Amino acid sequence: MGIGASIFLIVLGAIFAFALDFHIGGVDIDVVGWILMIGGALGLIFTAFIWGPRNRRTVVTREPVVTRDSASGYRVEERTDI
Repeated sequence: MGIGASIFLIVLGAIFAFALDFHIGGVDIDVVGWILMIGGALGLIFTAFIWGPRNRRTVVTREPVVTRDSASGYRVEERTDI
């Protein structure tokens, strides 16, 4: 379930729970609305915390190349990550 579907369920559940006032035999519309809101919230949490980290970028760093300058004898580091 994506973010859009989760938000849709939350909104639909809020409409059922708070805005509608009718009765169907054997079905409590308020309870159906609360169940939809809870399902949407759980879907939003799963999407954000479980599926979200899979889209992170990886960073590759390289060790600097260390050489000795033959003329001066100093240590020279070349960095390629800048």
